[in-house]
Formats: sequence, C-alpha cells, structure tokens
Amino acid sequence: MTVSSSMPEAVPPISVAGCAAAREPAAEPGGPLRSHDHAFSLAAGHAPMDPLIDGLLRLVAAHFGVAAACIVPGEAPAERGPAAGVDETLHEALRALAHGCDAGREREPLIVPDIFADPAWRNVLAHASKPLRFVAAWPLYGAQGEHVGSLCLIDPEPRELDAASRANLGDFARVVAALAVRPTLATNRDLAVSAADEPALHAGLEALREHERLLAHAIAGSGTGIWDRDVVTGEIRYSVGWKAILGYAEHELTSRIEDSYLRLHPDDREYVLAAMQAHFEGRTPVYEVEHRIRCKDGRYKWICSRGKVMSRDAQGRALRMIGTTTDITSMREMAERLRESATLVTNLTNEVPGLVFQRRQLPGGRAFFSYASAGIAEIYELTPEQAAHDTACIDALIHPDDLDAWRASFEHSAASLTPWHLEFRVQLPQQGLRWRQGDARPQRLADGTTVWHGFITDVTERKRIEAELQEFASTDGLTRLANRRHFMARVESQLAHVRHGGTGAAVMMCDLDHFKSINDRWGHAIGDDVLRHFAEILRTQLRAGDMAGRIGGEEFAVLLAAADLEGAQSVARRVQERFAEQPLGVEGDVVALTVSIGITLMHAADMSAQAALTRSDFALYRAKKGGRNRIECA
Repeated sequence: MTVSSSMPEAVPPISVAGCAAAREPAAEPGGPLRSHDHAFSLAAGHAPMDPLIDGLLRLVAAHFGVAAACIVPGEAPAERGPAAGVDETLHEALRALAHGCDAGREREPLIVPDIFADPAWRNVLAHASKPLRFVAAWPLYGAQGEHVGSLCLIDPEPRELDAASRANLGDFARVVAALAVRPTLATNRDLAVSAADEPALHAGLEALREHERLLAHAIAGSGTGIWDRDVVTGEIRYSVGWKAILGYAEHELTSRIEDSYLRLHPDDREYVLAAMQAHFEGRTPVYEVEHRIRCKDGRYKWICSRGKVMSRDAQGRALRMIGTTTDITSMREMAERLRESATLVTNLTNEVPGLVFQRRQLPGGRAFFSYASAGIAEIYELTPEQAAHDTACIDALIHPDDLDAWRASFEHSAASLTPWHLEFRVQLPQQGLRWRQGDARPQRLADGTTVWHGFITDVTERKRIEAELQEFASTDGLTRLANRRHFMARVESQLAHVRHGGTGAAVMMCDLDHFKSINDRWGHAIGDDVLRHFAEILRTQLRAGDMAGRIGGEEFAVLLAAADLEGAQSVARRVQERFAEQPLGVEGDVVALTVSIGITLMHAADMSAQAALTRSDFALYRAKKGGRNRIECA
C-alpha cells in the first residue's frame, strides 16, 4: 500500500468543494473527533452543498466506515479560505494531499494509514482542532484526463485499505468525477445534476454496491486471500481472508516480509524467492508459484500465489506489489490421488501379459493406437510410439491370409458399434508365426471418431492345444487318418455339395485280406504295423481334396472328390498294386498283403452319407466273396 512519508514544502491555500459524513449528534467544540462526526462535516465555502453529491459522499463515508468523505479540488483561487468548520492547519494538509495524490507517475491514490506513525504528517497536524489518524485521497480526472481534485477519506482511527477496498474507492471516485467535475469544481452551476441524470446515478451506485458484494463473496468462497507488499520497506499486509487460510486471526500475523519467509516449506523456499526475484527484475510478466506454507497449527498447506509489481521507480526497481493467495491443498491432494491412480493403472496394464490398448479411427479412416501398454513389445515387437501415428506398422505384421479379416473386423465393429473379436496370426521378426486374440468395445465420439478400448493376448499355445484336441477328436490314433465320425461328417458335406449341383464324388471301401490270420501268426503289434503301412499307401495315392479314414478294425474308406467311376477304379488299382508290391518285412520274412475294394458314386438322391457308404460296402462284400484282392462297383 502506498504510504506518504513526507509533506510538500510549499502548501498553497485549499478550498473544499464538498464533504459529508453520516448524520450523528455534533461533538463538543474542540472535542475528540468521533467516527461519522457531523461536527467535522465540511462544506464548499459557504455555498449550499448539492443534495445528490452530499448523499453520495455520505454513502462513501458509510461504506468505508470513516468519519468523513470529502471532495478536495486540485486547483482553487488563492483567496478562497478554509471551509466552514475546518481549521487552517487541516485546510493546508488536505490541500497538500490533493496535490500529492497526482504526483506519482502511476497516478495512484495517496494513503496514510496512521498519521501519528509518520513524522511529517504528525508535525503538520499537531495543532489541528480535530485529531486525525487516517487520510486517503483518490485522484479525480476531467473529460480530458486532467487532474481536477481528489476524493478524500478521513478518520480519527488508524486503518488500512486492502486491494478490494482500493478498487471500490476507485469506482466511487469515477462516479464522483462524472457527477461533480463538469469541467471544474469552481461553481455551483457546474455541480448541478439534472433530474434526468438522477436515475442513472442511482443505478450506477447500486451497480457499484452489487459489484462489491459479488467480489466479496467470490473472494471469500474461493479460499483466496489478498496481500500488498511494500518492496522498499519490507512491509507486507494481508487481508483477513489470507490470514484465515493459515488459521490465524486478524491480529496474529506480523507485517514483516522476513517473517513470511519463515513460514515457507524449507524445500520450497529457494524456488519461491527465485521466482519473486525474477519478477522484480522484469524477467517474468507476473509472479506465480505453487508451494507449501506452514499454518498456525504447524501443518503445511499447498497454496498458489499470484502477484504483479504495480509500481517501479525511475530506474525500474520494484516499489509495490499486490497479489492473491489461493488454498490449493485439496486440488493438490486430488491431483496426487489421480497420479497414484494413473500410476496404478499403468503398472497393472504393463504387468498384465498382453496388450492393453486404446485404438482410434478418425472419420477420414486414419487409425492409430492412442494408448498402448508395455505389452505391445511382446504382442507386436513394437513400441507404443511406433503405433501412436497409424496402424500401418501393425498391418505389416498381420499374416497375409488374415489381413483382410483383420481390416474387415474393425470396419464392421465401427459401422455397427458391436464388440470387436478376432483370432489372427502375426509373422514377427523374432518370434516367427504366432496366434493373437483381440477383444474390444467401441464407442462413437461427437466428432465421428470411433474409439476401442481393448486387449490383445498371445493365444499361440491355446491354438496348439486346440489343434491337438481337434486332431484327437477327428483322427484315428493308430493310423493318423480321419476317424469314422470325422470321415462321415466330410461325406455329409460332400453330399450337400452334390445336391446343390456340385461335381460328383466316389466312395471306396477297403478291407485288408486275411488280416485275422496276420494277427494270429505275427501278433497284434505286427497287425498294427500293417494297418499303419496301408494308411501311408493311401495317403500317397490321394489328391488334394480327397480324404481317407479308418472306419473300424481293418476297414478303411476313401472319399474321392470330383471323381467318376472310371477315375475311382484307377485309384483303387494303384492302391492294390502298391500294397501288393510293398510287403511288410518281419524278422527276415515278409507279410504278404492284399486288399479288397468296393466302389460307388454319390447321388443327389441319397438320403444321407450312410447310403453311399452302404452301397460301397455291398460292393466290397462281393469283392471279398469273389475271391478277395478284387475291385467291385455298385
């Protein structure tokens, strides 16, 4: 707060344009000045006071709770003497005050919180008939920006004006200037206000009062306090709200800046002082820091202090600084909880085997992973940064046979907003061919972007086990050919193809001749070798799309896709020849081998796959009955 420390040497005569105070009983002549003492009321020379200005000044005095509010002209005829009720000493002092508040280059108000504490002012007012302790003056300016006077506050008790009060005093001064300074304060005619102006003036005053109420509520409700620092003297004054932040009553804090440094957290002190010095030196436009400060009970709170140097001397050195302090403890605690939550989520997603991701697809089609956990290194052998621009690097790793399905699955999920699910293969530089499974749920943003939150995991081992289980469920354990159930399912599928106009197919039934004798002579182990030997011969004679299966015991069936009867007979003869030409060697001896075969064609009129199998079985029966090692058709 700006405080006068000296009086001008030459003080010209003063005339008072107007003053008013709250209406109270008059004080005894020469007695002590009371707050709102009407005996102290000043008038403009001996001319009657304009009622509107008189009411306005009473409002100002009541608002600030001072003894009187005065309008003091900046220029006045030398011959005009003191106003009625004002002794010459006070007259001269107020005149000096009126000139002094326009002396600074910042055109700031001149405020003397305690006249007794200032030797220059105390000496000047020592012989005044009314004791004064507090004086404040806010400059008034005319239409051309010229200084035409001051709005003054005077009181018998010392007091301070915080930043909010100063702002209010400035608002009142602008209203007083608009009302009274037209263009000078010299005549009653210039002070006159038309009846038409009165509603506007009252509206302006009400707006000022409402502004003050809102400002006070806003400051009180925001956990914010105000401070005002005299950089030269090291004095810093705090608002009641500022002190309340730290749990102090109004009278419990000193105004020395050195004491405020002691309340800083030791770990923050150097940082705060450096930020303050940087602003003093003009290296930062404002002072703004977040730091911890010790409260009355010894605990530390987090606060945000913001301030700005309001005036500097001719050399640019900081003179005065005003700022605010806001309690941000709850925000810091919330931020810390959010940080801990984010850390927990990140740790969890990074430790879970697999890739936790957020995938975005923009309306234009560009897709990228806006979040990818550390698992992307395992799943794709990539880093999160590589996938953050687009998904081209991932598309390049998808197995070519699965790439279309990969792209189509996301397009379908985006179009229908249905969950995304896909099992696909990737070909990785280090891991080679691997299986992946992805699951995610999409949502549409307001701008048309589709966002998936999901998880991709390695299912290579599961797919291997599934393949083994599938093989166990569909394969004969001894010969590794299809078992009866799997073979019949394939025949049913082929029959459906034939019924829909597809190419025909042939079914062969094969039975090993004299197999019981082989088991009886050589044993069941050799019998198993014979079965495996015949199965391998079948495999060598089949084309892509054909299937051989073990139906039971020594019986085998073969499905020849897209084959007619002649083609099926040709395959049957080759099988017989290879089987006979490649006997099984056993302990220096050989096992002679032959096979009987029955053939039939599948028909669209067949009721089921079993119908074709039954016909080929009848043909096999005829081959066995006809002497074995034969081929019969049905």
